[in-house]
Amino acid sequence: MAQSFSNTCPFRWHHDAARPRLTGMDDSALKITIVPGLAEVSPDEWNAVANPPGERYDPFLTWQFLEAMESSGAAAPTTGWVPRHLLIRGGNGRLRAAMPLYAKMHSRGEFVFDQSWADAYERAGGAYYPKLLSAVPFTPVTGRRRLVPRGPDEAQLKAALLAGAIQLAEENDLSSLHINFVDTQDAEILANTGLLSRTDQQFRWVNDSYGTFDDFLAALSSAKRKNLRKERAKAQEGLEFVHLTGDAITEDHLDHFFHFYMDTGSRKWGSPYLTRRSFSLLRERLAGDLLFIFAMEDGEPVAGAMNLIGSDTLYGRYWGCSEQRPMLHFETCYYQAIDFAIARGLQYVEAGAQGGHKLARGYVPVLTRSAHWIAHPGLRNAVADYLTRERDAVESDMDYLIERTPFRKDT
Repeated sequence: MAQSFSNTCPFRWHHDAARPRLTGMDDSALKITIVPGLAEVSPDEWNAVANPPGERYDPFLTWQFLEAMESSGAAAPTTGWVPRHLLIRGGNGRLRAAMPLYAKMHSRGEFVFDQSWADAYERAGGAYYPKLLSAVPFTPVTGRRRLVPRGPDEAQLKAALLAGAIQLAEENDLSSLHINFVDTQDAEILANTGLLSRTDQQFRWVNDSYGTFDDFLAALSSAKRKNLRKERAKAQEGLEFVHLTGDAITEDHLDHFFHFYMDTGSRKWGSPYLTRRSFSLLRERLAGDLLFIFAMEDGEPVAGAMNLIGSDTLYGRYWGCSEQRPMLHFETCYYQAIDFAIARGLQYVEAGAQGGHKLARGYVPVLTRSAHWIAHPGLRNAVADYLTRERDAVESDMDYLIERTPFRKDT
């Protein structure tokens, strides 16, 4: 795998005809390169395109988050993640656009499940891995993937990023390019360029101008409202819940949480993705964007949840506990997150996938989207047919769930 990806940075366009044409731009002044890790890009210049003015702040796209995944050994060649980030610089050397990219030797840690595609292709004699992936490692959160500030050249630069990523895949004989958890607008653009479109669902809590948790409860049906009150009372028996952000987070807190994380990860994924150093780097670099919620008994944590804070969204990521208690997961991950979002004036709490239990607690289904380029025509046609049927099933399931939200029908 590593041999097929040169560690030299310049991206070589072998044919002028294959080079993306940037209509209305002096593309001769642009330089397209591949870097084997974000350590080769300055934090300021990456963040200038990842979270430019006018866009919602996304902590997962920051240099601080993505580079922490790499340098901590979580998203590294030794774990099957080979960073190959695509950069476009202007004639003056300024970074104009970027796309986080990884060559993958497996599909773990992606949350868009294509293992059945790989199995089918390999049974037919093909090699599905390595493949190329644009995503945030281990993070099923919708966001921008083609990182371009708004402006007159935005569409052309995004087209160049896509063309460059496809050419990188083609020239290295990779089976496919996958752009996961892409935002709605870009998903539509990518579909219009011919990429295969895939949908799935996650669950999100929406803050309808609530001033308190009781305001939120008032929007629910009577039976659901009573049930949530009982759950919170049961979960809170003998416990104190604390919210920690910024400098209040210590390495001791991370030690406790890493114990919880390893226990949950070992049971859920078999092998947890993040390392202990991953958490320390995030604390060093992004403490103001972190929220740890701990359930405390006699001054000691017995459960915890890790969240990240965006401009208008609280993102729930990991949780764990040292002992199983009734409703403790719901309280720590869902209800305490709602409390924090209301207090901070945040619009959403993103709770991830898998969620009949989330629906009953006021988290509603939302679509997620991904886009896929597949080199082999036969595999592409088979996947396209499958995705047509899958999208219909997802839409039907969404309609079913929306009809069964716990909110009062008169609201």
